Amino acid sequence: MSSSFYDQTASAPESPYDIALRPPDFSEFTGQEKVKERLMLMVEAAKQRGDTLDHILLCGPPGLGKTTLAHILATAVGSKMNATSGPQIERAGDLAGILTNLQERDILFIDEIHRLHPSIEEYLYPAMEDFRLDIIIDQGPKARSVRIDLPPFTLVGATTRAGMLTAPMRSRFGIPNRVDYYTTDELRSILERSARLIKVEIEPAGAGEIARRSRGTPRIANHLLRWVRDYAQVRAQNIITQTVADAALTMLDIDLDGLDEMDQRILDAIINKFDGGPVGLNSIAVAVHEDASTLEDMHEPFLVMQGYLKRTPRGRVAMPGAYKKLGLPVPTGSQRELFDS
Repeated sequence: MSSSFYDQTASAPESPYDIALRPPDFSEFTGQEKVKERLMLMVEAAKQRGDTLDHILLCGPPGLGKTTLAHILATAVGSKMNATSGPQIERAGDLAGILTNLQERDILFIDEIHRLHPSIEEYLYPAMEDFRLDIIIDQGPKARSVRIDLPPFTLVGATTRAGMLTAPMRSRFGIPNRVDYYTTDELRSILERSARLIKVEIEPAGAGEIARRSRGTPRIANHLLRWVRDYAQVRAQNIITQTVADAALTMLDIDLDGLDEMDQRILDAIINKFDGGPVGLNSIAVAVHEDASTLEDMHEPFLVMQGYLKRTPRGRVAMPGAYKKLGLPVPTGSQRELFDS
């Protein structure tokens, strides 16, 4: 079991703390400007036509605001949002119960929609296209189909793995809206707003220190803020300065570049146990005593994005930045060729 702060935060379900900090509308939502502009245009067009908002697919890493955008969309069109997730819908009856309780122009939000069972997807297609549900009742010779008409609604699907969506499901959404990692300035703005809401004094430099260690993810930034707030309350007169933020985050083993203990262990294992790679993901997982899917979802994207790690057909390779990070000499010769392969 990993002790990584990021493992426990980025993909965790939203807490009451997260919900309290959620922006209520587009005007208070920071970042994702292209996606936000596109969604605002779709909402305005639907309002002008007096029509139901088109189905929307939001994809991207966890913690970047997909659920928040779904809530904002519901507020923008003046409708109710009904939320569920792919793994929770196990039977056709579960889906039927959710869909038949929708009102006209309501929003149905399905998180992790790529994890829907294929048989459930088959029931969802006519609901999305024709607003009807065909349910099979009984089995064998007594089986019969019952058609249920549904009010026009909007399906907002969110996924962290767009590539795992089936082609028929993806095609029913049209253009996907990809949310991406936030800049340090965007995260600083989010943190300053959050600090006002939780009534803690934060200096711009303190917000910036937390922001640059938050891996471009608002959910991580807000959870780090909660920890730094506690630290400041006990040890720093409840004021978050850059020095206070640095001390608090150092206590969590989060370094100046946002790497935590598990990130360091991954790089150390690849370099010192596997000669810098290439090495398979499962071998790395065994070496650091962590689940392979956790490494792939929680740690690798950031390490690749920051240039510490490279994925190749033969396995993972530590890049020059990883050697420098650990204070080791960068290899030359045949190992060096892997950097450019």
